[in-house]
Amino acid sequence: MASTHAEEPLAEDTADHDAHIYEEVMLSERMEQSQRLAVEELITTEASYVHNLQLCLSDIRAHLQKKQLPGLDLEGLFSNIDDILHVSRRFLRGLQDTAAQEHEQLLSISTLFQEFKEEMEMVYKIYCASYEHALLLVESYRKDPRLQEEIMETLTTTVPHTSASDLSFFLVMPVQRVTKYPLLLGKILENTPASTSTHAALAAAVRAMTQVNANINEYKRRREVATKYNKAEQLTLRDRFARLNTHSIAKKTTRLSRLLMHEAGIVAKTEDKEYDDLEEKFQSVASSVAALKENVASYLKHLEAFLLPTPHRCELQMEEGPAQQYRRLAEHLHCAVFPEFRRRLDRLVWQPLCSLAEMLVGPQQLVKKRLDKLLDYEEIQERKSETGSVTYDEEAAMNTYLAINALLVAELPRFNQVAMQLLGQLLGSFCVLQQDLAAEVLHETKKELEQMPHGHMLLPAFWRMVEDTLQQSGVQLCTFIQAFETVTPSPVPQPLNSAEERKVLSLVSKHGPDKLYQVTSNISGSKDMDLTLQRGQIVALLQSVDTKGNKGRWLVDAGGPRGFVPAAKLQPYCLGPSQQPRMQMSALESGTERRRHSYVSPEAPKPQVATFTPAFQVVAGFSFTARSPQELSLQAGQPVVVLEPHDKKGSTEWSLVEVNGQRGYVPSSYLLTVPVQEPVGWSLPV
Repeated sequence: MASTHAEEPLAEDTADHDAHIYEEVMLSERMEQSQRLAVEELITTEASYVHNLQLCLSDIRAHLQKKQLPGLDLEGLFSNIDDILHVSRRFLRGLQDTAAQEHEQLLSISTLFQEFKEEMEMVYKIYCASYEHALLLVESYRKDPRLQEEIMETLTTTVPHTSASDLSFFLVMPVQRVTKYPLLLGKILENTPASTSTHAALAAAVRAMTQVNANINEYKRRREVATKYNKAEQLTLRDRFARLNTHSIAKKTTRLSRLLMHEAGIVAKTEDKEYDDLEEKFQSVASSVAALKENVASYLKHLEAFLLPTPHRCELQMEEGPAQQYRRLAEHLHCAVFPEFRRRLDRLVWQPLCSLAEMLVGPQQLVKKRLDKLLDYEEIQERKSETGSVTYDEEAAMNTYLAINALLVAELPRFNQVAMQLLGQLLGSFCVLQQDLAAEVLHETKKELEQMPHGHMLLPAFWRMVEDTLQQSGVQLCTFIQAFETVTPSPVPQPLNSAEERKVLSLVSKHGPDKLYQVTSNISGSKDMDLTLQRGQIVALLQSVDTKGNKGRWLVDAGGPRGFVPAAKLQPYCLGPSQQPRMQMSALESGTERRRHSYVSPEAPKPQVATFTPAFQVVAGFSFTARSPQELSLQAGQPVVVLEPHDKKGSTEWSLVEVNGQRGYVPSSYLLTVPVQEPVGWSLPV
């Protein structure tokens, strides 16, 4: 009996042990089954995801591209989904290859996630940062019946089985997929024994994908901060004043004060060697782009000015020959070759250069804003070190600076690299266009040269012929000049009217008779300090050279105004015999008593002057309206008699004149001396 009672507890323990083993076996099988299902779910959903991405690109986007709908921003909608598809295809192939590895499959999956985590983070962070913008576009398209109808027609035609109501059904898939990777791996991890090496590998994969999502969220936050500050606002002065308040003024004052302390060395400036190097390179790129844009704009402006005149369109009244051939060549270059060059330059260089300059605006704004936020950050850091705490707003300001700084440090290297590549390509395109232009001009010129009489001459012989021709032409020109000079009448003093004689008397009294010259032909001043004179006017030489040492331009006194005239259009003026006594009398009178006159005394004795045959007369060159009783109104072209070429104070800016029995002052610059009759002509010998 004793042995029987002893055996019963042993049998009971064995049964419990067997039950425990059975439960462990069943639990292990359930975990293994759940693990297998989780792996299958990972691979199956990844295959479905890649298939939907392919539909999104090859069917939906391609269909919309063919429609070419105005106002539809496909790049804004689909962002970098091509890069996501490229990475996901390779990732899917790796997952499918693990199916044949049986016991090593979970380790291979863990390794695969570790290998792809950087690529996934790179492509998904760009897409997720642009996703909000894509949703705004979808919402705006819903409000446009025409675009919404075209989009729905595309979805119905390409993916009818999805019953998608709009594009957001497909656009959200990458965002959902990258956030689901940690969950799928976590489900596999839950059904993996903790004691195995596979568990540790899967745990590392879960941490890696969790970190990827955290980095994506942080990048998205930085982009949102950057988007807020990188827009260049066009604010009016009123808008700027409206934004001023006590808080903004205090903040700007604090920033300015701290910036001045930085420059004065009172406060240490936060050093960031990595960022400083990146910003210096960025500013160099920005200045290079601005300089190139300015130069290309100037180049295009000069090209437009070059193409504006069209002398080749004037018909030459001559028979066929080299001149006509040159006209046809110039017309072809002007109307075909150069305009085509200009169009290509605009399309391949100018427009991309303007786009590159616009791309720089956002980063430039962000660089400026970083400096403002850095000053705020330093100020808050000082207060934090003193008080030990900061407010919520101050914490947000510090985080804003850190976000902007981190984004610039991460993005500027790539931006600088791409900008430099674009700049180099634009310079290369400009050089190639210049080479093409030169080759085209040379080709067209060679075709015309072959048809010209001397087109086949060797270059040395051609230049000798040109020199001989120029020498013969020079000899003919000298002969013509000699013949011209032999028939030119010798200069004789022109008879003057009373006003001109007074002007001559004034010039003689100031400068002497040996300084008088007469204008041989009309002079139109084209530069500063040049005079405009009529043929026959008398001037006095002041200096036979201009300020730059040019002896071809003389400084003269025209009886009031002084300026430069061409020396070739002046000839010495000889006083006539009848003028000599008057000159002496005038000199005597001017040395004993200054002549006085009055504009209100028409009975004043008129000066007695010798009578000459009038060859010139003084007329009003412009209309003048009197502004006081002492002045006299004139009509353009009206003859006048100059009584005094100056006012009471001796200023030559005003002249006392008489018109129709009335006297008064008028501006001297309004008076012109014009010939009454044409001078005697001459002819070449036969």
